[in-house]
Amino acid sequence: MKNPKLIIPFVAGILLMLILFFSFRSCFKMSEKTEKSDYYILTNQISKMNKMVVLEQDFSAMQKTKFGYEFLGKEMTSNSIITYTKTNAQVSYDLNKMKIEVDSINKKLIITELPSADIRITPSVEIQSLDDSFINRISEQDIKNVQQKAKQAAIKSVDQNKLRSEGHQQLMENLNNIFVLAKALNYKIEDQTGKLGVLGL
Repeated sequence: MKNPKLIIPFVAGILLMLILFFSFRSCFKMSEKTEKSDYYILTNQISKMNKMVVLEQDFSAMQKTKFGYEFLGKEMTSNSIITYTKTNAQVSYDLNKMKIEVDSINKKLIITELPSADIRITPSVEIQSLDDSFINRISEQDIKNVQQKAKQAAIKSVDQNKLRSEGHQQLMENLNNIFVLAKALNYKIEDQTGKLGVLGL
């Protein structure tokens, strides 16, 4: 190849091939980085959600319990206890039990399992007033029985179905943050639990 006319096209051809090769490799790397970036953004967002989602409500009630003693059908003496019951109802979801798969190749966010609601009701009873007398004393056991009955009444008064429904709505709102991000990254959301229909996925 001593002819200069042949050398110039040969060198130009090699340069063109090198430019195409590096351009193709550069584009390939950019595409690969974008997929990984999408994957890490979604998985990091999901990991932030792995905490207890809690809905709390407080209830309070006053209750009066009367103790009376009768003789021959007539009340001879009586006393009473007034209690104040404060009840805390809590709905929580352990999102560590939520199972989500990220398919970065096919651009899919797959929800395979959602945790069940955990409802915890904690009543606390205080004695507000105790009407005692020297003749008719209120025993320590009487006080314990009154407190126990007040706690049972407080637990029964809580509408657990309503709490579960409101807790589920709160869970959906928190999960929606992930879904909005996934859609922004052009991911299709696939619900395999059948529980996310309210979000219109």
